[in-house]
Amino acid sequence: MSEFELIVKNVRVVRHDRSEPFEADIAVRDGRIAQVAPGLDATTARTVVDGEGKLAFPGVVDAHQHWGIYNPLEVDTETESRACAQGGVTTALNYIRTGRYYLNKGGDYAEVFPEALALSNGRAYVDYAFHLAPMSRRHIAEIPSLISEHGVTSFKIFMFYGGHGLHGRSSDQSSFLMTPKGERYDYAHFEFVMRGIQAAREQFPEIADEISLSLHCETAEIMAAYTEMVEQEGRLTGLAAYSASRPPHSEGLAVSIASYLAHETGLPTINLLHLSSAKALDAALRMAKAFPHIDFRREVTIGHLLADIDTASGIGGKVNPPIRPREDVEALWEHVLAGEVDWVVSDHACCRDEQKFGDPRDDVFLAKSGFGGAEYLLPGLISEGRRRGLGYDAIARLTAYNPARRYGLRTKGAIAEGLDADFALVDPNRTWVVRAEDSESTQEYTPFEGFELTAKVTDTFVRGHHVLENGKVVGTPQGVYLRRPVTA
Repeated sequence: MSEFELIVKNVRVVRHDRSEPFEADIAVRDGRIAQVAPGLDATTARTVVDGEGKLAFPGVVDAHQHWGIYNPLEVDTETESRACAQGGVTTALNYIRTGRYYLNKGGDYAEVFPEALALSNGRAYVDYAFHLAPMSRRHIAEIPSLISEHGVTSFKIFMFYGGHGLHGRSSDQSSFLMTPKGERYDYAHFEFVMRGIQAAREQFPEIADEISLSLHCETAEIMAAYTEMVEQEGRLTGLAAYSASRPPHSEGLAVSIASYLAHETGLPTINLLHLSSAKALDAALRMAKAFPHIDFRREVTIGHLLADIDTASGIGGKVNPPIRPREDVEALWEHVLAGEVDWVVSDHACCRDEQKFGDPRDDVFLAKSGFGGAEYLLPGLISEGRRRGLGYDAIARLTAYNPARRYGLRTKGAIAEGLDADFALVDPNRTWVVRAEDSESTQEYTPFEGFELTAKVTDTFVRGHHVLENGKVVGTPQGVYLRRPVTA
């Protein structure tokens, strides 16, 4: 009997805590990394893969995706997890909620969430988990049971939903969110969500630091006023108009409000999602200084790092918060290089062509928000990051180690003995051009169309299963639901 199921020979291992990659082989037993060392005996493994000197990155923990937002959850789980494998993503954390989109129903998570688990079961090519949004008072009461029964340790607030539409126009939020009659989704609700999560942290002290709240920080009133101004003036079109309609100071104001509410409620584990602008990062850093007892984590998406309002391929790049002008992209990179961003994500939300665009097709305010991008996460960050001097170790922290630690994925995030055998082989010298038709996603377009990248994920392993081989998704779905905290 072979000692190992798999040995991947001749790779350069990237770790979050080593400045340079090191040459080694990786041995896998029972889905875990059993040994990382040079010169392992190939005869001791059932399967041997020649890494051909490529970089072995820890499998990406993409902490922000949206399976099931525009397509049925069971469909997205399969197709979009295939796109994940293309981008070196081995763990996908998905935000879902009750209301329109997703499962298109209201009610308690005690009923809704088991349905989501059943629909996704056995369909994913990568491991996955869910963040849940408490939309009602009853959801707040359910937080302890979601933690203890389902291993959900992360929650979300959409700060603009109470007074602004998902796609840019105001709408009837009660029917959109499907909240109980008489309840409001507003700052008071956000406060009580925070109090509920802090109470759960106190109830489960052994995992308190892995129970956290994420916030989409934009201010409804600012955006409603600016949307009206932009549309009435008619001077701007496309992504420039959408960026102006949701101005950066709307982000900064929401960050400040969220931070003070965290201070008021005593909740110290706060994640500030997809910060898209210089003003948003400035506010986030100011709040960290104002409230040093709060453990803020700051997130940026690959879309906001790669594209701007002029380079993105059309209004398919509409997303919340918006793609910004080039000066904001450069500001984000300054913060990334300064170590002031904690992780980079895709915010993958597959929206097919027939759903994405309105009539007329070029009216950005009629288009839906969100697009896919998991398949470009690791290659995009390596390509642009290395050009700017970002170290491989920093990339490993931003894509794997940091989000794994925050979100209770104790067996993920690094190539190390005893952890899950999640890793991606990357050719750092392969230049290629992004084409939507090459993606495994069912989305027929991408805002990155025509972008030239200089690194390519060739192989992806999920707990030792070879799910991407020579750039092609292979085999059957191997992903499992991760009940957090995930332990050995």
